Amino acid sequence: MKQHANSIRLAALISLVAASAASAQQAPPAPPVGAAQLAIVTIPAKGGAKLEVSSPAFKSSADIPFENTQYKGNAFPGLTWSAGPEGTKSYAIIMQDPDALRENAPILHWTMVNVPATVTKLEAAMSALPEGAQNGPNMRGANQSYAGPRTPPGPKHRYHFQVFALDIAIPAEALTSYAALTAAMKDHVLASGETIGLGQAPAPAGQSPK
Repeated sequence: MKQHANSIRLAALISLVAASAASAQQAPPAPPVGAAQLAIVTIPAKGGAKLEVSSPAFKSSADIPFENTQYKGNAFPGLTWSAGPEGTKSYAIIMQDPDALRENAPILHWTMVNVPATVTKLEAAMSALPEGAQNGPNMRGANQSYAGPRTPPGPKHRYHFQVFALDIAIPAEALTSYAALTAAMKDHVLASGETIGLGQAPAPAGQSPK
């Protein structure tokens, strides 16, 4: 009887170790290959001023629900941030995946500019942009709406939802490309912040995602 109980404990321990190993295999690598090229790094805020950024769909550094990915629904998860400092004229939002590179830069999933200074919240699954706001470029080209994660099989990827308080409105000619957008933002960022969500590929049929 005692031997049987010990066998059960051993089997449970092996299962726990195996589960932990499988989970560890799914953790994103550190550091991200494109960390130094994130917008929040390359166009820093004056004086390092910070915004607090969060999403109602996931906690920072936690998994993004599949409903907010391209694998299922591609619904915008919602975003909230603290108000920018005095002189804020607009907000810009840039979503990037630094765990993969495209054209030697973090994959650009979404940008939105000219969010009014009075707006500090975007509703989940928003059906319309705030008045005056515009979708900017992403990996597919100019004027693109939210494109959620589509993480390939393997380790999880980090998706950085970065918010910038600007002392200007972004001109239309700066929305043709990411390079043009960030050039227009340079030296105009009063404060910035981000929240990070983790994306993953769906598990094979019959398995639960890690």
